[in-house]
Amino acid sequence: MNKLALTLPGQETINNPDNFKFGDKSTLGDIISSLLPYILVIAGLTLFILLIIGGFGMLTSAGSPEKMKAAQGKITSAVIGFVIIFVSYWLMRILEIIFGISILG
Repeated sequence: MNKLALTLPGQETINNPDNFKFGDKSTLGDIISSLLPYILVIAGLTLFILLIIGGFGMLTSAGSPEKMKAAQGKITSAVIGFVIIFVSYWLMRILEIIFGISILG
């Protein structure tokens, strides 16, 4: 099966003496599909770092309402980001099953 088989206009007629491709991938969909797992890992690491920074901010706020509110905002943003990442991952998995394509490899 093709991975997000999208061919760019004029892709077939590109005059390229070395026949350069992104690895062995030739379409934009293949490139995006190969980068998705790495993007998800980077997003997860960012979530983890934001949770640590927010927790450290709460510990060092020393009762200051402004610092506490800023730390709570970071933790809230991290949790909302986690929910978005989690839902997008499972949405991609469901789309793989429904359409019979391989998005995440």
